[in-house]
Amino acid sequence: MAQLYRRVALIGLGLIASSMALAMRRAGLAAQITGHAPSAQTREAALELGLVDTAHDSSAAAVAGADLVVLCVPVGAMGPVAEAIGPHLAPGATVTDVGSVKQAVIAAVAPHLPEGVHFIPGHPLAGTEHSGPRAGFAELFENRWCLLTPEGADRDAVERLRALWEGMGAHVEQMDAAHHDLVLAVTSHAPHLIAYTMVGVADDLRRVTDSEIIKYSAAGFRDFTRIAASDPTMWRDVFLTNREATLEILGRFTEELFALQRAIRTGDGEHLHAYFTRTRAIRRGIIEAGQDTDAPDFGRVPRR
Repeated sequence: MAQLYRRVALIGLGLIASSMALAMRRAGLAAQITGHAPSAQTREAALELGLVDTAHDSSAAAVAGADLVVLCVPVGAMGPVAEAIGPHLAPGATVTDVGSVKQAVIAAVAPHLPEGVHFIPGHPLAGTEHSGPRAGFAELFENRWCLLTPEGADRDAVERLRALWEGMGAHVEQMDAAHHDLVLAVTSHAPHLIAYTMVGVADDLRRVTDSEIIKYSAAGFRDFTRIAASDPTMWRDVFLTNREATLEILGRFTEELFALQRAIRTGDGEHLHAYFTRTRAIRRGIIEAGQDTDAPDFGRVPRR
C-alpha cells in the first residue's frame, strides 16, 4: 500500500501505539515515526523494538513537523497533552486519538488545536489486557473496527485517516460522538466494570476460602480476570469521562439482574432457558461477524 503520511507522531507508547507503529511499518504507510513517552525506559524500549525512528521526552518535540499526530494516552490526559502540543503543530496536520470515550475527548482537546489543524477523533475497537511498548503486535487491528467521529472535519483528511486504518487491517465506520459513547458503554465500559466487580467479590471470598477461588478458577472466572487485568489508569478515566452513558447501562443491567434473581428464586426455568438461548445467539453472532474466535485463548497472539 502507498505511503500515506510523511511523519507520524505517537504521543504515548503503549499497546495501541506500538501496534500502530508495527502495522504502519509492515504496510509502508508512514515514512517516519516519532514517539513520546515520559518514561526513559519506555522510550528506550520503543527504539530497541524499532517502533519509532526517534523518541522524545517532550511531546512538543515529537510532534514537530508531523503531518499526523496520534494521542495514545489515557482519556484524562488528553486535554493537558493537547495544550502542550497545540502551539507546535504543523499547519494542515491531522490530530487523532485512540480513546475509548469521544465526547469528553472532543471537549478536552479541540479548544487547544490551532486553526488549520484537522481534528478527527478515533477509537480502534481492539486491545488485550497487556500494556506497554512490548505488548504490541502488527495484527492487533486486523478485522477489527475503528470508529471515527469527525464532527465536520475536512473530508480529504478524514479519507486519508480512514485509508491509514484500513491499511492497518481495520474496518472503519463514522459515528456521532454521543452515540459512540452509548454504544461503547454497552459493549466495553459496563462489561469491564462488572468484571472488576466480580473479581473484587472473588477476592473477598478468597480471604475466607484460603485461595481456593484462585486455585480452582474455571473458564468463566478466567475470562473475567483477563479483562479485569486491564490498565487501571485508563479505565478510571473512562468511567469518569463517560459517566452518564455507563450509569444508564448499569441501571439496565441491574434491572436484568433482578429479573434473573427472581427467576432463580421462584424456580422459573422457562424464563432462564429462554433468556440464555437468546443471549447465546448474540454470542454466536459475535463469532460469525469475525469479532472473536473459538480458538484457544480467543486466538490472541502470545505476548512477546
